[in-house]
Amino acid sequence: MDRNSITGLLLIFGILALFWWMNKPSEEDMAERKRQLDSINRVEQLRAEEAAKAKQTEQSKEVTAEKVEKQTARDSVRRKAAGILAPYIDGEQEFTTLENEEIKVTLSNRGGRIYSVELKEYETHDGQPLILFDGDNNRYGFNFTYNTNIYNTNDLYFDVKKSGSNSVTFEISGPNRELLAMSYSLTDDVHMVEHHIESRNLGNIFATPRNSLDLEWVQEMPAQEKGRQFEQQYSGIYYKFFQDDVDDISGTGSDSEDLRTPLKWIAFKDQFFSSILIANDKLSSGFVETTALEDENSPLLRFNQAEAVIPFDFEQNDDAAMRFFFGPNHFYTLNSYEGLDLHEILPLGWGIFGWINRYVVIPVFNFLEGFIGSYGIIILVLTIMIKVVLFPLTYKSYMSTAKMRVLKPQIDEINEKIPKDKAMERQQATMALYRKAGVNPMGGCLPMLLQMPILIAMFRFFPSSIELRQESFLWATDLSTYDSIVDLPFNIPFYGAHVSLFTLLMAVTNIFYTRINQEMTQSSAQMPGMKGMMYMMPVMFLFFFNSYASGLSYYYFVSTLITIGQTILIRQFVDEKAILAKLKANQKKPAKKSKFQARLEEMQKQQAQVQKGKGKKPGKKK
Repeated sequence: MDRNSITGLLLIFGILALFWWMNKPSEEDMAERKRQLDSINRVEQLRAEEAAKAKQTEQSKEVTAEKVEKQTARDSVRRKAAGILAPYIDGEQEFTTLENEEIKVTLSNRGGRIYSVELKEYETHDGQPLILFDGDNNRYGFNFTYNTNIYNTNDLYFDVKKSGSNSVTFEISGPNRELLAMSYSLTDDVHMVEHHIESRNLGNIFATPRNSLDLEWVQEMPAQEKGRQFEQQYSGIYYKFFQDDVDDISGTGSDSEDLRTPLKWIAFKDQFFSSILIANDKLSSGFVETTALEDENSPLLRFNQAEAVIPFDFEQNDDAAMRFFFGPNHFYTLNSYEGLDLHEILPLGWGIFGWINRYVVIPVFNFLEGFIGSYGIIILVLTIMIKVVLFPLTYKSYMSTAKMRVLKPQIDEINEKIPKDKAMERQQATMALYRKAGVNPMGGCLPMLLQMPILIAMFRFFPSSIELRQESFLWATDLSTYDSIVDLPFNIPFYGAHVSLFTLLMAVTNIFYTRINQEMTQSSAQMPGMKGMMYMMPVMFLFFFNSYASGLSYYYFVSTLITIGQTILIRQFVDEKAILAKLKANQKKPAKKSKFQARLEEMQKQQAQVQKGKGKKPGKKK
């Protein structure tokens, strides 16, 4: 290559380099170009995605069409098999309401059942309407067989035939006058709902086992009260055997029972309210199960289930007549239904404790309601009345204690003479002194024991008395549950997360009363360990009663306070020197022999004579 060629190539390269440099894009131009390319790529991507979605939709439509076709075919087969039930398999849930001044009952055409019940005169502890149960999880119905298929009334949509302002009938009907009806009506009794299950011309169509209905009743029981622990303790399932006693499964746990004998009624019981299914005739047998929900934050308290066998024959155009009770656990309300023993669902105590509540405490309490508006004052008056009636026993107990107290110096002398290692000899000498002086060492305890049934009866009465529910007194907003003057930010084991002032007052008065008793008796000197145990009881009460009904703590507080006042008053009028003088005079009298002692001495004398006769030698025969 010659010089001119090289020069030409260099010139061409330089011109190209100058041209490139002059036409080089700026950074802004490059950024703009990049954005344009990104936009083009995004548009192409979206077009690709839309094409894929369109293809997927097309395929989905084909699949859906196929599924719909198959489902339609299955529904057609199902409806054909359902026969007269076909119009009732699918539908929309509709509600009908029956109500009076006391209750509001909502019924659903799905299952032809009671959907919810509201007690209009009551509220929950936080001011909400009081609902006994509500929602689809509460079921009531039975199974039957039709065309070899099993159906449950809970899954069928009945026709609604409202026949009056306070009655409604749910029906399933067929072309040949077949009829299955479930009717409900409110009666003159504000808490009762009449219920009938009827059948017509279904003998050759519907079938049930053993010519009976296996009725299932399921209820989710909501929590209504502030004290969940005691609400759960006083709730459960109660049932009455036909012409027999009432039994129950209740408490804080879960339980079930297989009932193989006829029943009259089954009750789902809360602390203060109940739902009770009552047969006009009887239930052949049943099964009940209750499950306590332990989660304290759950709005539900229990899950109750009952199964009952009701005699029912479709071939006979049968009619099963029953009633529902929805209302409060009020003694006189429940007791007004003669022959049903509904009042037995109230845990008033067994034996003498229940008798005291039914025939003494409740009548007096309700009598005072007619004159006094404050339930705190009613409890005060009731307590005073009880303490006045029991005053003779209190006086006798004090006098027995006073007699033993004035004999204490003589008992100390016996203890000094007889060493500790001869405890039996000491005890015999002490009892001989009591016998000579005419003192019964149990005289102070027996009157107190006679008062125990009343104390235990009141313990059962207050937590189950709906009269006290949401009734306030002083700082207690609800006498049926605990009062709280301080809510703690933490929970104390066995005590709780609050401080009950009535419980504190009760514990303090019991400690003071224990101290008075310790000063009056000489038992603490004989058994020093008993002194500490006596003071432990009020402390235990402090833990036990902190979450209990404040009305009960208030009653025990007032009762103990009155007892302290009676003791101080009696002390002012009792002359212990005169008592001691009388006891010393008794000691100087010859001891009277009891019938047992006299008989024992006579037997000993006879035995001695027999022994003496045996000891003589037999004489010689002449």
